[in-house]
Amino acid sequence: MFLKSSEFENIVSKAPLISIDLCIIKKDKILLGKRKNPPAKNYFFVPGGRILKNESKEKAFKRILKSELGIVISGEALNTVEEIGSYEHFYKENFLGNTNFGTHYIVLAYLVPFESFSKKSDDFIKSQHSEYIWHNTNDKTNENINIHYYTINYLNNHKLNNYCSKYA
Repeated sequence: MFLKSSEFENIVSKAPLISIDLCIIKKDKILLGKRKNPPAKNYFFVPGGRILKNESKEKAFKRILKSELGIVISGEALNTVEEIGSYEHFYKENFLGNTNFGTHYIVLAYLVPFESFSKKSDDFIKSQHSEYIWHNTNDKTNENINIHYYTINYLNNHKLNNYCSKYA
């Protein structure tokens, strides 16, 4: 269920949101998009989104994958997806781009092998991100590009590193 902006504003000001982040991996690279919207606007971040009321994790995962990237996943490919941990993200700003109240996310992070998709194109939807890059998972800095530090936390995840080490 999507909410009116005023209802969502009220919830964000008073409660944490539960979201899913997609660590999409192609060999030893992770897909990052430059965010168009606050919080974390203009940072490179993994695709993701919040879980809606009365939506299962699996349905949310599929919806976010389709709406963020235009990719549909089902059947055997779902068996390749692995939950790699839960994280907390705290932002001083909110989706309105102001600091009247911050945003608190409880994030379920998933490792998603790009090879499991039937769609192999890098032509992703650009509704949430202005551009996409494949970033080397061994590069855990944001010196060359503006990678958000929460994304760098994913690059330090041992399950992600073990998966990527097969291709390094």
